[in-house]
Amino acid sequence: MENPPASITTSYIKLILTAFLWGGTFIAGKIVVRDVGPASAAFLRFTLAFTVLFFLTIRSEKKIPQINLKQFAFILLLGLTGVFAYNILFFKGLKIIDAGRAALIIALNPICICLLSAWFFKERLTILKIIGITISVSGALVVISRGDFNGIVSGGLGLGEIYIFGCVLSWASYSVIGKAVMKELSPLVAVTGSTLIGTLLLLLPAFSEGLFNQILSFSGLDWAALFYLGIFGTVVGFVWYYEAIRIIGATRAGLFINFVPISAVILAFFFLDEPLTISLLSGALLVSSGVYLTNLPTKQPTLTK
Repeated sequence: MENPPASITTSYIKLILTAFLWGGTFIAGKIVVRDVGPASAAFLRFTLAFTVLFFLTIRSEKKIPQINLKQFAFILLLGLTGVFAYNILFFKGLKIIDAGRAALIIALNPICICLLSAWFFKERLTILKIIGITISVSGALVVISRGDFNGIVSGGLGLGEIYIFGCVLSWASYSVIGKAVMKELSPLVAVTGSTLIGTLLLLLPAFSEGLFNQILSFSGLDWAALFYLGIFGTVVGFVWYYEAIRIIGATRAGLFINFVPISAVILAFFFLDEPLTISLLSGALLVSSGVYLTNLPTKQPTLTK
């Protein structure tokens, strides 16, 4: 098998690093929601992110990018789905359920992205790709359930789980819409534009939560977690993720989201003294195998033309 081009290899590396950054958002988000409302947390996260993204965009484009009405409509949809809806639901969900259970549900993202990409963009769904996706999602389930699938089923489905399921739908939509946007705009412009839209949409809900009356009472740990969410979880993560979508496609890029719950557990081991278990190691092996199979070049029969 020939070695992949450098740009593809770089995309894979960035996607793995992005998965670790996003795994950390579950820990940071759990810290933030103890003292900060969901809309307020989301607003502050993206206010920080947009500030950095705006200057990065000006530096890259040498000017404020000009967009037409069609491009604005796409960016509006990105802001509604990947920023506004996702983050309101994300922080609401983390207020109710623990980070591990939330990460388990987020692991369903690649399935939704794959199906939406196949439906809207006719991305090829080979038998091998479907097997790889199934294996990697199974690995993510093993990690978060700690091998006890019955415990997940018996735990039931409550409002917190419904919120996180909403995150899955929001992010899948964001990923697929983003592929259409990047036919005309760079990843940096697309992310910056959607961040601005999402931040503006979050302003009123944050104000209604009393953000500006409570902001001075936030702890140093709250601000550190918000800084992580804004800079690493958003600026770095979003740009790298969109760069990868442009190069390897939404389905393959979305598959790496399965590393997010694994990275969340690994980070919890280092920062929260949670143990590394057999289920974690076996789940990581399954996810890695699934990613490998999905990215193999193949002439297998496809399920979509």
